[in-house]
Amino acid sequence: MPGPALEMEPVEPQSLKKLSFKSLKRALDLFSPVHGHVAPLDPESKKIRISHKISVEYGGMKNIGTKPTGQASSAPDSAIGTPAPSNALALPGPTDSRDVKSGAQNAVVIGPTVQPNTQNDAGLQGRSSAIVSASGSSERMSTSAIMERIPSKWPRPVWHAPWRNYRVISGHLGWVRSVAFDPSNTWFCTGSADRTIKIWDVASGKLKLTLTGHIEQVRGLAVSDRHTYMFSAGDDKQVKCWDLEQNKVIRHYHGHLSGVYCLALHPTIDVLLTGGRDSVCRVWDIRSKMQIHALSGHDNTVCSVFTRPTDPQVVTGSHDTTIKFWDLRYGKTMTTLTYHKKSVRAMALHPKEHSFASASADNIKKFNLPRGEFVHNMLSQQKTIINAMAVNEEGVMVTGGDNGSLWFWDWKSGHNFQQSQTIVQPGSLDSEAGIYALSYDITGSRLVTCEADKTIKMWKEDENATPETHPLNFKPPKDIRRF
Repeated sequence: MPGPALEMEPVEPQSLKKLSFKSLKRALDLFSPVHGHVAPLDPESKKIRISHKISVEYGGMKNIGTKPTGQASSAPDSAIGTPAPSNALALPGPTDSRDVKSGAQNAVVIGPTVQPNTQNDAGLQGRSSAIVSASGSSERMSTSAIMERIPSKWPRPVWHAPWRNYRVISGHLGWVRSVAFDPSNTWFCTGSADRTIKIWDVASGKLKLTLTGHIEQVRGLAVSDRHTYMFSAGDDKQVKCWDLEQNKVIRHYHGHLSGVYCLALHPTIDVLLTGGRDSVCRVWDIRSKMQIHALSGHDNTVCSVFTRPTDPQVVTGSHDTTIKFWDLRYGKTMTTLTYHKKSVRAMALHPKEHSFASASADNIKKFNLPRGEFVHNMLSQQKTIINAMAVNEEGVMVTGGDNGSLWFWDWKSGHNFQQSQTIVQPGSLDSEAGIYALSYDITGSRLVTCEADKTIKMWKEDENATPETHPLNFKPPKDIRRF
């Protein structure tokens, strides 16, 4: 037979007030030097607080007056001296702040003064306004009123001329997915979903050459400044090296298990980096076609990569929302940045500063190198998937969105100074307004965007714009989100 059930003792319901009193008592027992006594108020700090409140709130007003000490006490009703209007504000005097209601002798009345009709009326009116104002002012006064206003330390943006579209090139038969400039700045190449690579003249926009060889869309392009080579990568898992003297493929780099989404050349050594849907960034020796490292650590597609001459020499961004710094010597992760909440589809290294920016659908963030300290977010949100970004030496950063929005930013302050919307070519759907790739030329004075309406658009600064015609509309941010 089971024994009798044990009766639970009733738990006394405890209110929030009771619990907080308990907590207060514990804190007092722990820290108070004299038990059972509340710590005394510091009169010095109270005096400073009241004087600061008066000086901040009423520093510009001159008609502050207190009752002189030598005044006769025969007329207590007229102690205030002059009547105050109903909106006058009275503050407790710094000497005795708690005796306002007992008598209005120590009250300070601030406000315009009116000559009274009779002495009796003046006294009554003055006293009542002083008492009412004193009781209501403490309730109405917010902390923002007594806070000292400090000027914003946010850097003011540099004025940049707005950019305008001056040329539209159509020639591809599919989405234009990638772009790269020749180091001599005479031509640039574009890769497309029509599986071709086309080479265009920068000055005239004329087609110079079409290269075929890929069997899927071409997602990455790079032109070497050390050799006569161009590198391409695509969804067909192929990475090709083109000899531009013979205009043909001379090397293939085999190893990717899925489509290759991004490609970068190391600036100082003969090394090629490719990232793709197999979540790995692969490091290739250009000459021997050997894979030096497979930089594995991302949990999803590696969709952006750039390289630098010094550590961290390789930086990758991924659909797993992280950015990783890699040690190229050992093939290991140095740092992982987890600030983004969405895929990091684009990154841009500043050509002069030791810093870079990364873009995802939630925010565009700026980081310092080599340690990867977060600097700040850009001050606006593009609210679209950002596929590409670039920055020139003058500090103009540009980001291209999936909805055809092209936004220009001041690098130093993060201020968005221009918002453009690309126009689709005739015969295209409005939904084909999407920017997949963009790049500045070598000088940074021309911009090329590759778009979903199968066109290539070229942009330059408006020569006629001045700070007067296009003023800077900048408001420093009030609250800075530090993540």
